Amino acid sequence: MTPARPWTPYRLLPALGGWCALAAQLLPVGVPLRAVVVGAFLLAGPGAAAVDLARPLPVPVRGPDRLSAAGLVVALSVAFAVLTAEALFFTGSFGAARAVLVLAVLTTVLTLLPRHLPRRPLHRPHLPHRDRSRDRRPDGRPPVRWRLLTVATVLALSAACGATGSIGSTGSGGGSVFDPSAPSASAPAAASPGTPLPVGADQPPSTGGPWHSVFRDDFNGSGLDHGSWATCYDWNDGGCTNAGNQEDQWYLPGQVSVADGKLTLTAERKATTGSDGKTYPWTSGMVSTGRDQWDGTPRKTFTYGYFAAAIKTTGQAAGMFPAFWLLPAGTRGGLPELDIAEFINTDQYADLNLHAEAPDGTNIDAHYSHGPADFSSGYHVFGIDWEPDAVTWYVDGVQVFQVTDPSVIPTVPMEVILDLAVGYHQSPPAGVDRTQVDVDWVGVWQH
Repeated sequence: MTPARPWTPYRLLPALGGWCALAAQLLPVGVPLRAVVVGAFLLAGPGAAAVDLARPLPVPVRGPDRLSAAGLVVALSVAFAVLTAEALFFTGSFGAARAVLVLAVLTTVLTLLPRHLPRRPLHRPHLPHRDRSRDRRPDGRPPVRWRLLTVATVLALSAACGATGSIGSTGSGGGSVFDPSAPSASAPAAASPGTPLPVGADQPPSTGGPWHSVFRDDFNGSGLDHGSWATCYDWNDGGCTNAGNQEDQWYLPGQVSVADGKLTLTAERKATTGSDGKTYPWTSGMVSTGRDQWDGTPRKTFTYGYFAAAIKTTGQAAGMFPAFWLLPAGTRGGLPELDIAEFINTDQYADLNLHAEAPDGTNIDAHYSHGPADFSSGYHVFGIDWEPDAVTWYVDGVQVFQVTDPSVIPTVPMEVILDLAVGYHQSPPAGVDRTQVDVDWVGVWQH
């Protein structure tokens, strides 16, 4: 029987760091201690536990090996964190505290797994007068540290996994039913991805025959066109909120304004009592082409077409959730749903989503995260071409994502919504009391 490696206090540090990071989630967002504790654990905890489990002997590393070991710890920690975040996000259960909890449990399991010494101990010969010149290459430079190259490769792969959009299905059946597509040659001529089109320079993609405009608002008036827009969801009564997301805001008409050729949605830290009797710490603005009340008639609904808007999202991203999306007019919420662009606690990535329901009643989700780019520094054009056989997303005139399974593509009339939600997954940090999203124009075209 192989002998077990003796326990030492330092072996418990990664697991202890994980639970300290979880406890730090109770601190307000923006507190430096919270960022330091969580950041240190995410960069070192899981990787340190994994490396310690894999080491054959409890011998401390020295010299260049110490740098290699440290790099491997960070690389593994980043890989664990990225994979955990992606798994939670694509299953619709992502949250900062939940991700830290999963990693803390994983680190604890790795820490508690038994370690056994090898039956034949490893040893290297003693070389008291080693000729260091043999450690150099013919050109006099030190030898390549292959372990460091391995670490760099792991880091690059982890970063690639985190930056690449993914898709998935929770419905029945074997593989994925979605097909992410590369930018198409038929996309309209535009600058490279991430470079905003000139404001107002908009047009549908040259696909599927000629287009004609069926809805347009350039926000050139002195106020909101109430013939085109409501300032709440269909279920509003003196304002509204999205209770299903447990958001912090109550939407009110006063947070929507039109001036200087743009629509502005403003969120303010201002306690507001909703018609549901609850008090919300924030009030914010939204517009919809839907109804004024439950029994009303929607202003505008659309089945298929190209939907686009020039949007400048908020630069205060933490705790904010601006979105440009389509919602079924008949069901007042629920599936299906097309998210043309969502900015969930970020101004660097735009989330593009299709949410649908499989025939067996399970949810199906297609998701792509486009970025990084500074979407708060100026207007960017976000568009979606919704056809019976495909749904295609465009950013600044360039195709970035596509779903091609007709069985999951919506076939019902949809309303257009632009909103600025607050407190989804996390609340804004202390000291942030106001922010806004600007929209230069919105347009809809159909064949």
